[in-house]
Amino acid sequence: MDELSLAPDYGLSWLDASGPASDIVLSTRVRLARNLQGYPFPARARVHDRLEVLRRVEEGITRAASLAGGGVYVLKDLGPRTRRILLERRLVSRDLLGGIGNAPAPGAAVVLPGRDHLSVMVNEEDHLRLQALLSGLRLREAWRLVDAVDEELGGAFPLAYHPEFGFLTSCPTNVGTGLRASVLMHLAGLVLTKEIGRVLKGLTQVGLTFRGLYGEGSEVVGNFFQVSNQTTLGTSEEDLIEHMERVVDQVIQHERQARAVLLREAPAVTEDKIWRAYGLLAYARSLAFEEMINLLSAVRLGVSLKLLPRLRVYSLNKIMIYGQQAHLEQAAGRELLPPECDAHRASLVRKILASEGVPTSD
Repeated sequence: MDELSLAPDYGLSWLDASGPASDIVLSTRVRLARNLQGYPFPARARVHDRLEVLRRVEEGITRAASLAGGGVYVLKDLGPRTRRILLERRLVSRDLLGGIGNAPAPGAAVVLPGRDHLSVMVNEEDHLRLQALLSGLRLREAWRLVDAVDEELGGAFPLAYHPEFGFLTSCPTNVGTGLRASVLMHLAGLVLTKEIGRVLKGLTQVGLTFRGLYGEGSEVVGNFFQVSNQTTLGTSEEDLIEHMERVVDQVIQHERQARAVLLREAPAVTEDKIWRAYGLLAYARSLAFEEMINLLSAVRLGVSLKLLPRLRVYSLNKIMIYGQQAHLEQAAGRELLPPECDAHRASLVRKILASEGVPTSD
């Protein structure tokens, strides 16, 4: 399967900017790590163990109403471009793919149900990674969605669980609830007012951590930060979600205050930065991905500050996804060399901005 056989926009409902505080919080993700009882964890599993886990999961999802309407996609049966598109849409991880350019491990698969805000990775670091991805700040709703999947799959086959330690996982930091909640935040105001260091330090002091746009191991680009919990042992899922929600609310308030400071104390400099970025996006003929993300950061800030009222946050979110290499190649129908990719990216940006009624040179 070399072409994406799913709906063209599958897995992208979170782009619609419909959730609370969506001008600052792009998305909420809640993930549960689970392992089947009686099987070696993936790091020590043999091929037949992984394939047996996959078989059990395929049987189990037929009884899971929350996963109805979709299917199980074995990654080795998908074309390289399709796998990269799933990665760019945050439906799978680099670990599940086996790293860019490498073949996925036997038994590696992803469950994509009818509802595109849910997905399940099979045979990644753990046997199962259940995930819900929603627009804006919606931690409780995302938790309820993955909890329902967990209940149904837990009824289909026994999960590795210890009465004292909770759910057992490959990584010790996931033992307990196995829950990782994260929010992808745009903190341009805090970066520009040079308050970001203080806020990030505060996060670590209350048990949270931050990463870049693509999660663990990625650098911060375009002032986008993924904020998540660090440990899952010793507290309930409800308490973890409540704590995360409370701290993220505080970060949102800090960001709003920083944006107000920019308008009050440096309006000319702020407007110039925003309009310069807008001009480059609207007229550039070549855009590297990182350059595009940095320009989008300034333009997104301008939309939030009502300086670019004709643009929608949805369109900026769409550019972030469809401006990635595999999506550009899918649209072109062929592989693209780096200079070609940059040219196609710039063309895509101009086309989307023009659809918003924003003047471009096309």
